[in-house]
Amino acid sequence: MAELKERIVESSLYLFEQYGFHGVTVNDIVQHSRTSKGGFYHHFQSKDELLFMIHDTFITYVLAKADEAISTYEKPALQLHAIIQSFVKVFDLYKPHISVFYQESNYLKPHFDQLIKRKRDQFKQMIFQVIQQGQSSGEFRASLPAEITGMSILGMVNWTYKWYQKDGEKTIEEIAHTFSDIILQGILTPSAKENPQLKPLLL
Repeated sequence: MAELKERIVESSLYLFEQYGFHGVTVNDIVQHSRTSKGGFYHHFQSKDELLFMIHDTFITYVLAKADEAISTYEKPALQLHAIIQSFVKVFDLYKPHISVFYQESNYLKPHFDQLIKRKRDQFKQMIFQVIQQGQSSGEFRASLPAEITGMSILGMVNWTYKWYQKDGEKTIEEIAHTFSDIILQGILTPSAKENPQLKPLLL
């Protein structure tokens, strides 16, 4: 059953990228995934729910990884580094999902759109809180507005979907470390940069 669901998702990702959400029917997805309408509706109530699930997959992933980073590390700098690493890697793990998200997100039904926005806002607030805690602990520069710093991180990393190629010159791990270095070099205090626990985070 899980294999069939994955096949349906993979087929819909390909078709939505090629023809757009409204250019694809349930019949198209059924034929491309070599299943039946019964198989489709066993897993998804509608094509709209399928689009929501595509969006929800990678947003749920980054939220879970952010939770893991915060519970694993005590220092905000280590938390932020881990969040950035997993956030960047999502563009490799879920590239087709993210392409469809940016291409077709306007077609999400209002209640699905609200669910996605709630999770995106939750992730954003987690980043803001880590930055604020880092400023309170003296790891991050207090002179930087926390929300602008957080939005800068989100904007920088989100743009990855526009240019990242799996067969590019740099691996996703190398790209993630570059992002972390750029961000942490900019927001760490001079004393934090000399901390033996944090020095390995910088290139």
